[in-house]
Amino acid sequence: MIHHEHFSDLSQGNRVRIEALPPTRGLIRDRNGVLLAENLPSYQLEMIPEQVADIEATLAKLADMGLVREEDRDRIDQELRRHPRFRPTALRYRMTEEEVARFAVARQHFPGIDVQARLIRNYPYGAVAVHALGYVGAVSQADLERLDAADYAGTTHTGKIGVERAEEASLHGSVGHRQVLVNAEGRILQELERSRPYPGRDITLTLDLQLQLASESALADRRGAIVAIDPANGHVLSLVSQPGYDPNLFSIGISTSDYQALRDDPDVPLFNRALRGVYPPGSTIKPVVGLAGLHYGAVAPWQRVYCLGYYTLPGHSHRYRDWKKEGHGPVDLNGAVAQSCDVYFYDLAVKLGIDNLQGFLGTFGIGTRTGIDIPSEKAGTLPSREWKRARFARREDQAWYPGETVITGIGQGYLEVTPLQLAQMTASIAARGLRFRPMIVAARTDPATGETETLASEALPTIEVADDSYWDLVVQDMTDVVHGERGTARRIGLDAPYRIAGKTGTAQVFTIAQGEEYEEDDVDERLRHHALFIAFAPAEAPRIALAVIVENGGSGSGAAAPVARLVLDNYLLRSDQ
Repeated sequence: MIHHEHFSDLSQGNRVRIEALPPTRGLIRDRNGVLLAENLPSYQLEMIPEQVADIEATLAKLADMGLVREEDRDRIDQELRRHPRFRPTALRYRMTEEEVARFAVARQHFPGIDVQARLIRNYPYGAVAVHALGYVGAVSQADLERLDAADYAGTTHTGKIGVERAEEASLHGSVGHRQVLVNAEGRILQELERSRPYPGRDITLTLDLQLQLASESALADRRGAIVAIDPANGHVLSLVSQPGYDPNLFSIGISTSDYQALRDDPDVPLFNRALRGVYPPGSTIKPVVGLAGLHYGAVAPWQRVYCLGYYTLPGHSHRYRDWKKEGHGPVDLNGAVAQSCDVYFYDLAVKLGIDNLQGFLGTFGIGTRTGIDIPSEKAGTLPSREWKRARFARREDQAWYPGETVITGIGQGYLEVTPLQLAQMTASIAARGLRFRPMIVAARTDPATGETETLASEALPTIEVADDSYWDLVVQDMTDVVHGERGTARRIGLDAPYRIAGKTGTAQVFTIAQGEEYEEDDVDERLRHHALFIAFAPAEAPRIALAVIVENGGSGSGAAAPVARLVLDNYLLRSDQ
């Protein structure tokens, strides 16, 4: 409690100021304890606006001294407009020792300006896992509307996206305060009282840094995404969206020019492809369509369809082409999955009908958000009669056409998934119908007490099929994609010391007109087909399931499958696994 008479007697012209003491932000580690987000000591130049008579003149003088950068002025001006005048505004982050000394010499000429020792967020691996971790940035007015302003007094940064945003309540901690006696220039003369801040909780993730590094290295400089999941519990082992960016740029106050460069980059590094990118799944959906056919009795495993290289609906002349121009000849379900025969799945989709197809795909989570514990994922699109009526409500013709069912059977048309959804679907096949909500946060630890809260996996409704043996059939079909004599991904399985179940996919970026041929070399790179691959391994006792998307990569077998093999090798052949 502040006693006015007591402090008034302490010094004529002096006054008491209450200062917030920000808490230490919690650390973030991977599943093996490797530090992914830490706090480093740093000096920063701060201004208390209400103590500065002429802010513009003061900033100009500091700029002349090289202590305020022109590229930081937009940020400083925004913070001055957003925040109360009694709240400190950071003018410069991470000052060098030379800059601190330069200011100290002129300190008496700058009332309301001082150098403060702060802890600043640092990501030791830079861009690695940035789309999972997220970053911290300067507290904005919008942030203050959703946060407890009193508890953020003295805090300059908050989590913006990813784990940093999702776990903000745990990572932040609780603010402390101190009462200090200051003179007329704002210089502290004496500390009178202190209540210590309480540190934020440390977060342990399900991510495996070694696997994350291997995944990013495998994708290299290509645009795309990789999501790897433990099918036994839904733990996300790696989450990649390429290209990425360095989150340290935001923690130190990103300049306008740097932000514009990221924002205007045609490869959109700020975009989280793993959670927000929506793509046609292409042929990766075929194992589930085949399972639907078995479940509903639309097909028997031994039944064959003759593939001429195209499919036509009864009474129609339009040809729905197979990727293999000359056709596959007679194929059963195993051959259709292993060789990725489009004609077989065109025919099966029609036999199933869009209602059964949509309903069965929905049980795998297609068309709905997975509920992963970091924000901003998209739901994708699972088309149906009802969806089309709602989507095209302003059109006179809202009917669902048989041709739309045909192409849905091979993962084209309106059907769109995120890489995360595709990985969850693959994990569900690997687990024979068991499903889990994907999770990245594994535990929270109180650094003051050492108590740890371990988060449990959340089971989702199990996928029921008419006969459990159907799971074994589909898993064998996917295993023959990699290890069968005619499998589309057999090249990645030739020397594998473990068995892989997988499925290649190629998704069209634009529609090819009837009678035209797709020639990759004649197409702009950004209009080429997306390459996809899903897999789990070991096939007989899966420990990892994944989805790989290489944007404009061409074929799933040529671009995406080799990436998956590198990821699987890292996880399954490491000595620590």
